[in-house]
Amino acid sequence: MVDKAKRGLRYAAPRARRVSHLNIAGLAYMDHLDQLEAESIYILREAFAKLDNIAILWSLGKDSNVVLWLARKAFFGHVPFPVMHVDTEKKFPEMYAFRDRYAKEWGLNFIRELCPPVEDTDPTLPPASRSAARKTLGLQAAVKKHGFNGLVAGIRRDEEAIRAKERYFSPRGADNSWNLKDQPPEFWNQYMTSFPKDVHVRVHPILHWTEIDIWRYTKRENIPLIDLYFSKNGKRYRSLGDQDITNPISSNAATLDEIIEELETTRIPERSGRAMDHESEDAFERLRAAGYL
Repeated sequence: MVDKAKRGLRYAAPRARRVSHLNIAGLAYMDHLDQLEAESIYILREAFAKLDNIAILWSLGKDSNVVLWLARKAFFGHVPFPVMHVDTEKKFPEMYAFRDRYAKEWGLNFIRELCPPVEDTDPTLPPASRSAARKTLGLQAAVKKHGFNGLVAGIRRDEEAIRAKERYFSPRGADNSWNLKDQPPEFWNQYMTSFPKDVHVRVHPILHWTEIDIWRYTKRENIPLIDLYFSKNGKRYRSLGDQDITNPISSNAATLDEIIEELETTRIPERSGRAMDHESEDAFERLRAAGYL
């Protein structure tokens, strides 16, 4: 019987990129994307080494696809832990088609967990935030079901102000809650990875990336994408969520180069198409404190 690691090598690994830049002394050096990639791979390997039951959360968007790509690079073409989609059953058809195709092509140990109905969420939340809160409850149930003590997520500091307070290794309480005022210090690439048994850790390997970094890296690595990100009839999705609470933005960017060029000058927030980001001021903070991604 072939073990999982060897079986995973049947699938083409993202090729390691040879650093071809030379400094004035003729020595090779890493450019900005190389440095981002190297730090993220280090964090993924550190998580795998220190946490005994981890999974990658796959939202199917551009950021979590980059995290999966990095994981495949970190472990030579095979992701050695489960990849989990916490499914609201309200994603775009293109997202489900993408998930089903690449879960198979990349040889992922794929897990799908469903979210509870909106009636189970906090009724004091605004409508779109309440819909999004289904993912929090679905994630809590999945952590309990599988006993995960680590979850790898594709969030970035520049996405939203409250996410800027995260750590690379960020503990969640026994009830999945996040205490943003009590986060472990992280200096010189030293991360706290030892926590009580009733705590799980959110691992954020691309926390230091920006939106434009994601797109430049996606272009460089030729990472597969959902075509909803590209303009059609003057509209495109800059951030993908559930169909009923996600809207396209006005844009003529129909290629990767055009998206990158647009981001170099735009002042429009990345999540401007997310309905819950336009609700009450504290709604997103309440979601995050309760365990939302």
